[in-house]
Amino acid sequence: MAEDLDTSKIRNWRSIITLIVFVITNIIVLFPFSVPIYIPRWLYNATLDTLSALRIIPSRKVSPRDQDERSFMVRINIPLNFVTAPLAADLFLLAILAIGRKEVHDGTIGADNISPIDIMAFFLTLAYIAISIDASGLIRWLAFKVLQKGGGVGHRLFFYLYAFFFGLGSFIGNDPIILSGTAFLAYMTRVSSNIVHPRAWIHSQFAVANIASAVLVSSNPTNLVLAGAFQIKFIVYTANMIVPVVATAIVMFPFLLYIIFADESLIPYSIQMHELSEEAKARKPVNPNIPHARGNAEEEEEINNENGKLLSLEEIMNPFLDKGGAAFGAVIMAATLITLLAINAASQSGQEHPVFWVTLPAAFIMFCWDLASGWIHRHETREIAAKGRREVEAARAERDCEGSSRNLQEHDDNASDRSRRSEVLEPSSQSSSRSFVDGDKVSHGNPDITSRKRAPRDDSEKRLSADPVYSGDEPFPKMSVPVGVMDTSQKLTLSTSPEPLEVTPTFVDEEKRGVYQKETSSPQTLVSLTKDLYRWLQETFPTVTVVVSHMPFPLVPFALAMFVLVQALVTKGWVPVFAYGWDHWVNKTGIVGAIGGMGFLSVILCNFAGTNIGTTILLSRVIQAWQEIHRQNGIPISDRTFWASVYSMAIGVNYGAFSTAFSASLAGLLWRDILGRKHIRVGSIEFARVNLPIIAIAMAVGCTVLVGEIYIMRKDTPYDA
Repeated sequence: MAEDLDTSKIRNWRSIITLIVFVITNIIVLFPFSVPIYIPRWLYNATLDTLSALRIIPSRKVSPRDQDERSFMVRINIPLNFVTAPLAADLFLLAILAIGRKEVHDGTIGADNISPIDIMAFFLTLAYIAISIDASGLIRWLAFKVLQKGGGVGHRLFFYLYAFFFGLGSFIGNDPIILSGTAFLAYMTRVSSNIVHPRAWIHSQFAVANIASAVLVSSNPTNLVLAGAFQIKFIVYTANMIVPVVATAIVMFPFLLYIIFADESLIPYSIQMHELSEEAKARKPVNPNIPHARGNAEEEEEINNENGKLLSLEEIMNPFLDKGGAAFGAVIMAATLITLLAINAASQSGQEHPVFWVTLPAAFIMFCWDLASGWIHRHETREIAAKGRREVEAARAERDCEGSSRNLQEHDDNASDRSRRSEVLEPSSQSSSRSFVDGDKVSHGNPDITSRKRAPRDDSEKRLSADPVYSGDEPFPKMSVPVGVMDTSQKLTLSTSPEPLEVTPTFVDEEKRGVYQKETSSPQTLVSLTKDLYRWLQETFPTVTVVVSHMPFPLVPFALAMFVLVQALVTKGWVPVFAYGWDHWVNKTGIVGAIGGMGFLSVILCNFAGTNIGTTILLSRVIQAWQEIHRQNGIPISDRTFWASVYSMAIGVNYGAFSTAFSASLAGLLWRDILGRKHIRVGSIEFARVNLPIIAIAMAVGCTVLVGEIYIMRKDTPYDA
């Protein structure tokens, strides 16, 4: 470790480049963008043709741009974001030999009591159980019960939801709360007639979910990194964090209600909700995990009209709950957490065995339950999916038909205008052209020449017809008339034809249509087979498919790449430099300075050092180097000073998620995406403006309580690792 404290290495050019790359990487994580790359069109087309010949992708369709001889290059956008930027940085440092095998090994396998792979395995397996509970509908059903309990009293409902999200988030973490809670609040504020803006509800929920995630080690990957780095037992961590966190939640509530969001339009005294019809109340709730389970409801919500609001109201007032899955998941989660705490408390250092040894079997049991449940109910879920898909296709066909009719009407009006202009320009003509539209009938020229409408066989059948335009004895040049064409997938598209065309769409059953499509469609490819397989999985194992799609898999490459980058800073002398700076600060400011300084630093770095996970990795290495400095100097760190630094960092990296940037945490990016899908746009400036007073109050309360706790519970005796 003595070599790692050599700060002279920062003068080396590779060391300087390593720091620059680290800073640039974190800026890219904060402000992602795409890099355009231009390649020759012949190479691009040859690659696509090769993939098509290998039956990997469908055949390439030649576009007008392909036929443009002036277009020699093809532009491809390469995204640089929180996943690709750290990976690219590591590859670049490897290429210039700034890092090597040691940094990659220590940053992935582990070093100094931090085992990245073990942490990721633990977090992902526990996340599967938590997200499976969420997929069962339990969180949304409980939120509905809280909504019923709160009634129409705005302040009481705000308190109930605040307490509910804090209590639940303390046990299962912030991600499931954000997944279901954010959607629930988006629906609730949407169907309320006097909540003008959802700002108060969604920002309070996001803040309290991240505050609650600081209670248990298992609730947030940042807590796992910290507990592993300093060999803190889970029960000891919770015992030290629960008082500052609960105090923060208690003090924060009146500030949110009476100061930050003290506006009748945000939190009304009396909330007026739209009423759900008795028919809708009696209707059996559908499983939202099944694709198209609600038929055309999802598309109605996308349109964001009054009908969509009624569907949103049904979503929160008649929620789906898989009682068996919810009960089993709750038992598995409780048993897992209790077992973790018991084994961890019984061990001497708290890290004898990897913690995922407990969570992996539990997640596998939950996975098997979800698989078995899906297979048992496969016939029912497939029938629901097929019925909903037919409704969606019929609705799309109807909308396309209406759009085609409007286009036909516009074309006919244009033809009428041309006819009138022709009468003015050629008064000697013996005949005139005229066209008229009467209901669904379209007639051009001689009124005797009309398209007759046959009575449809069922409600789904529609007919469009169009005749060529005639004027007198000589016809005008035939014009391309847009007409509706229904293909085998029952999607209406526009076509042009100089001849009269009449189309009667019919809906055949699934079996016949499948056979017809196989005969007429293009050859199957790996892409099409993958889509078919995914659709089959969605309809057969809906819960498993939804849970896997919501798993935080991007966290793995991001966290591992950030571990390697921080390890590069360690070996290049930068972390010891930061540790010496921290040592000087603590010596000048004491306990209060250690808590305030580390709390402030951790919140700031969450926004500029690769989210709160990257911040925890970096600051944990800094404190470890700080320990080594005192160990080599023979001057021990006091017990109060050391734990003041560690636990103030724990508060800062959890609270820092709701500070000034979405990328301060992966939960923030998830929260923004969910709101965007629910038609709630939160800008970066608004996010920072609303959260600044919230994070200021939260950190002030948490750090103040921690100061008192440290002085009461800790002593000035030397810290003994």
